[in-house]
Amino acid sequence: MLLWLVFAQASKAQQILYSNAEELAEGRGDTVTTLRVERRTLNQLYLIGGGDYRIEAPQNRSLCRYLRKRCYAVRIDTALYVNCRKMRYQRYRLGGWYAPAFEIGGHIYYTAQPVGQAATETLTPDDKQKLGGQVGDAIQASGLVEQRVFYELDLQTGRSAFVGKERMRKLLAGHPELLEEFEQETSEAAEVIGKYLHRIK
Repeated sequence: MLLWLVFAQASKAQQILYSNAEELAEGRGDTVTTLRVERRTLNQLYLIGGGDYRIEAPQNRSLCRYLRKRCYAVRIDTALYVNCRKMRYQRYRLGGWYAPAFEIGGHIYYTAQPVGQAATETLTPDDKQKLGGQVGDAIQASGLVEQRVFYELDLQTGRSAFVGKERMRKLLAGHPELLEEFEQETSEAAEVIGKYLHRIK
């Protein structure tokens, strides 16, 4: 009886696929009922990188292919996931699979591996020698597989920006107490930035 109730609840979960940023902004997408979400292992992240979650339709190969390559975002009940394959930060791609996300004021905030010099510098100690160029970026990023930072997705342009201290100061400008607390922080990692983003949702 308990298993039947669990299955019944799972089957009622609202699952919506968005094919582009415009659909996500407008909240219109295609409803399905066969999706499965699983968190990717650390080994998988080290081997091929990408987002923290795999979303699949186990009994539908064509839908699985669509989810991997063409789907822009997926909403399952209140949880939102964006396809890292579709996300860009500057000229860098964020890999495949899905990252957890939420919305604040028309922007989508999601966590992913830091890429590019601008993002990786925030998590690299000041006394550690940094290499320049794309090779340096790749070497630094390889040591940051377990690290996460926040990106802000503008649904009007489809572009992502790194959420660091400067962006957070702007977001917290109308919350002086939070801003004062934030100024004491020394990290731009997702666990720090996320703490303040969730408090202004």
